[in-house]
Amino acid sequence: MEFSHKPVLFNEVIESLNIKPNGIYVDGTAGGAGHSLGIAKKLKGGRLFSLDRDPDAVMVATERLKGYPAKVIHSNFKDMANALNNEGISKVDGILLDLGVSSYQLDTAERGFSFHKNAALDMRMSKSGTSAADLVNNLTAKELANILFKYGEEKFANRIAKKIVETRQDEPITTTYMLADIISAAYPAAARRDGHPARKSFQALRIAVNGELEILEGAIESAFNLLNVGGVLSVITFHSLEDRIVKQKFKEFCTGCTCPPDFPICVCGKKPRGHLLNKKPVTAQEDELKENTRARSAILRTIIKD
Repeated sequence: MEFSHKPVLFNEVIESLNIKPNGIYVDGTAGGAGHSLGIAKKLKGGRLFSLDRDPDAVMVATERLKGYPAKVIHSNFKDMANALNNEGISKVDGILLDLGVSSYQLDTAERGFSFHKNAALDMRMSKSGTSAADLVNNLTAKELANILFKYGEEKFANRIAKKIVETRQDEPITTTYMLADIISAAYPAAARRDGHPARKSFQALRIAVNGELEILEGAIESAFNLLNVGGVLSVITFHSLEDRIVKQKFKEFCTGCTCPPDFPICVCGKKPRGHLLNKKPVTAQEDELKENTRARSAILRTIIKD
């Protein structure tokens, strides 16, 4: 089992967390432990807790963090507060969330995330629960179209959903190549110049299978509440849907009085709970983009708790 060891925005993340050697830190999405290892190497007297819902990631991260002041926990980051509470931790100094699918999950054909590799149509990060095959073979055309449009911003969602339903009447859709071919057949020829036709639909199904957007807002709120004053929350997003949620939540944390502007004095008593480390989000530099094309869509936002 070989997890990709190319954490995106590595230097930027380590700098944003402003790691205290004796601090308590959390990597909510351990993946291949790239960021986790960078954090752990800076700790002396401190402690790192790395979480991941993928059992493969837990196994690999545990091995890579051996000998460091770190513990890997099999848990979804939405359950971070409970996972830390079980370790006797109620407050931390920094949290990282690296959202989206890992390079390992994309590159391991049998996980069924990629339309570039033929495999069973799976896409489950936790390796349990409803799979992508379950969705495409059981949902109505309307339900499928809603998923493709909502989570993939796919403008041909209705055409694709209709084609999926027509095809599955003859045989179940069981592999990534089968689904990719169906999507391509439903796509207008003129639109195929804008990248692979299956890209947005595969993203949408992955998000739906793993409930990625439904859990994100609450998870960010929970993570922010875990921070000590002066603590840091850094989040890496990979597409506009999740980045929009992060941006809005951070704005909410940074907003003070919400009284109508014509009120002579503040009666709501609301004060900002944090401030942004950078006014503009951080993106990958040219040297990283040359080595790792997946960093192209990565956006890092960081907030500090007041």
